[in-house]
Amino acid sequence: MEWFSAENVVAVLTAVLGVLASVGVLWYERRVPRRKRVGYRVQMDTPIGNDVSLGRANVRLGLFSETPEMSDATLVLLRVENDGSQSIADSDYTGREPHGLTVEFTGRVVRGIAVTQSPGADHLMEHFTPAAGMRHTGPFIRLPRVPLNRGEHFKLLVLLTGANIGSPIRITGGIRDGEVTPNSAARPDDKPPLFGRAARLITVALTICVITLASIILIRDDTPPPLDCARGELRVTGSTAFDPVVRELADRYMKQCEGSTVRVETHGSTSGIRELAARGAKAGKPGAPALIALSDGPKPAGYPQLRETRVAVSLFSLVVNDKVPVRDLSLSDVRRIYRGEVRNWRQIGGPDLDILLVSRDANSGTREVFQRRVLDRNEPAQSSRDCATKDDARARVVRCELDGTDQVLDTVARLDGAIGYSELRAGSEPAGLHRIAIDGATPSVDTIGDSSYPYREIEYAYTYGRPPADSLASSFLGYLSRGSGQDVISTHGHLPCATPKGLRICGED
Repeated sequence: MEWFSAENVVAVLTAVLGVLASVGVLWYERRVPRRKRVGYRVQMDTPIGNDVSLGRANVRLGLFSETPEMSDATLVLLRVENDGSQSIADSDYTGREPHGLTVEFTGRVVRGIAVTQSPGADHLMEHFTPAAGMRHTGPFIRLPRVPLNRGEHFKLLVLLTGANIGSPIRITGGIRDGEVTPNSAARPDDKPPLFGRAARLITVALTICVITLASIILIRDDTPPPLDCARGELRVTGSTAFDPVVRELADRYMKQCEGSTVRVETHGSTSGIRELAARGAKAGKPGAPALIALSDGPKPAGYPQLRETRVAVSLFSLVVNDKVPVRDLSLSDVRRIYRGEVRNWRQIGGPDLDILLVSRDANSGTREVFQRRVLDRNEPAQSSRDCATKDDARARVVRCELDGTDQVLDTVARLDGAIGYSELRAGSEPAGLHRIAIDGATPSVDTIGDSSYPYREIEYAYTYGRPPADSLASSFLGYLSRGSGQDVISTHGHLPCATPKGLRICGED
């Protein structure tokens, strides 16, 4: 059921946790008594006898050179504080009167004590008197019943002998509805936390739930399903330039339309057109086979049975190896390069590198658009198989032909002085190459309606006649050309024909 989606389940759990947390806090406030707590920590434990040395200089302190029994003296600073949620009165101590707490320095003997109190708590000092129960003997200090408001503390500076630093130090005693424990929750002079541990845990849990819910909402695919989903199988072939777009659209369609299978097998525009025409003629009826052929530009003459759908305006560009710092070429220079009149980049202001032409094969719509829109003629014959050396010594230029866009980009990036062409991809490209402008105009979807940039073409989708209205081919074609697939087309750097600007350009060209 739709109700049991992930975001709904997390939302309900978050709400339930919030209600339970609120009820729990109220119950805790009314029914659970707040704990009283005395915490303590050792802030200093250092030797000060005759045998103490300072650093590498081995300087002897000699503080007790005339009192040999103090040669192993140590100085301890002990902090005792009320770090609970309630004040502690003298009647809260459960030990034998008049004593409240007992400090034990294992293996050491107490020689002297100095007491300081927290700022603003001068009233504490009146309790540290023998009459109030303050005394020491051997390793023990008997502390009086000192009342402590929340956050108040006092410190004991204790002079000891009889053991080295690091021997155990602990405070014992009883607190009604409370405890005495080593303090590890905060640094000595920090204020106690504003919220208790339970409140912090609840806050963290609620925060995790809210973040999880927000993440699900942000990353979930809210794209509405294609209208008139259809079942069955469909192949899409043709343009390699449009391959990334149609693959993503096919994946989305299959996820949203149960029972549909859309396979994408692109081998070039011309190859796709020929396959569609041949298979359609063999089937002998309109709408068959279940095949769509994508083409960079209109189909060649001689295929009257193929029915066209204009999908998008695609932009293409020349790409040059990074060893050639050229960023702009005139249309005239581009044509001179491909006629073999310019064979070294230094002839047009570049480095001393031979020009290597990396082209697509005869099935490529990208190549056909380049020849028709930019060169106004066919490219020269292939003269190289490795794209770097001539196989025909009589050829004017080094020119190779490759099967796909990715091969062209990788080869141009690898070979110094290479130049090629590809569609304008929105994603990342191989390091080692860059795109160039033609006559100062750069390829851009934003300026495509007003720019004189020549290397562009309409992307067509062809079927063999009109496919049946309830077929997968008809449904997917609508999704591609008019449906929610327009967002995917734009993301990949193409201008959908169904947009206002796209309608004008697709209608004019």
